[in-house]
Amino acid sequence: MKAQYLTPVVTIFNQDGSVDVEGNKKVYEFLIEGGVDGLVIMGSTGEFFAMTMEQQKQVIDIAAEYKDRTRVLIGVSRMVIGEVAELADYAYAKGLKEVMVVSPYYFKFTEEALEAYYDQVASSVRSDIILYNFPDRTAHDLTPELVLRLAGKHKNIIGIKDTVAEMGHTSAILRTVLPEFPDFQVYSGFDDNLIHNVMSGGCGCIGGLSNLMPQKCAAWTKAINDGDLAKMAEGQRFINDAMALYDISVPFIPTVKRAMRIAGLDISETCTAPMLPLNDAQEKTLRALMEKLNIL
Repeated sequence: MKAQYLTPVVTIFNQDGSVDVEGNKKVYEFLIEGGVDGLVIMGSTGEFFAMTMEQQKQVIDIAAEYKDRTRVLIGVSRMVIGEVAELADYAYAKGLKEVMVVSPYYFKFTEEALEAYYDQVASSVRSDIILYNFPDRTAHDLTPELVLRLAGKHKNIIGIKDTVAEMGHTSAILRTVLPEFPDFQVYSGFDDNLIHNVMSGGCGCIGGLSNLMPQKCAAWTKAINDGDLAKMAEGQRFINDAMALYDISVPFIPTVKRAMRIAGLDISETCTAPMLPLNDAQEKTLRALMEKLNIL
């Protein structure tokens, strides 16, 4: 399986909260030129949870301009199934035929309820669907057995992003699903699990660090695909150190936007409320880490 590093892209907003069209284009260009394997638009790092339907459609319009240059997946996560279908159909009409859908959040739902939710979503859209499992945010888990049942029932459910730090969970999905559906795409949601994911039969990761350092991430996947063990190990050690970026602010999003600007990308750092910009101590920590990583 060829290793892939997809970027869950940050969304750029103007200070008034509106979508910054040119800012988002700058980011897309930066990532494509940096060599990542694809863009995942409006995932968690893209702040989908605080965007209106109109804003999401506007971002889809922007992303559609890049569909011939790289793989583009569109996050269409909403709590109302009709709105999920509406966004998926909107993207499909723009030529974007792959979507990612997080499981319902706020309440901890039963496995039966989650299955029924995805049954309705899969039956309502023409798009290919990447499931999005993020138990730390949704309070429940898409188990390997549930993923297998969904893949068996719906041909348009083609993969999953498994945002679980413990790689054993993702490995269990791979062991459960791939024997019956060898083309099912399994991605880790944490950058440092990339090699383990690929060595276990997965496709790689959808990792937020690639917003800041696409060239580094692309070089790491190339080393994996070339079987260059020395460079693979070097890349793993670098990413292990870079994972500290996730700990500077909670959520991580203000940190990555600030870091991208410090590194020279002229973009707005505005995030959706209630996220705050970095304070002085966080800024100091970020700059020290970027110096250590040699990415200033």
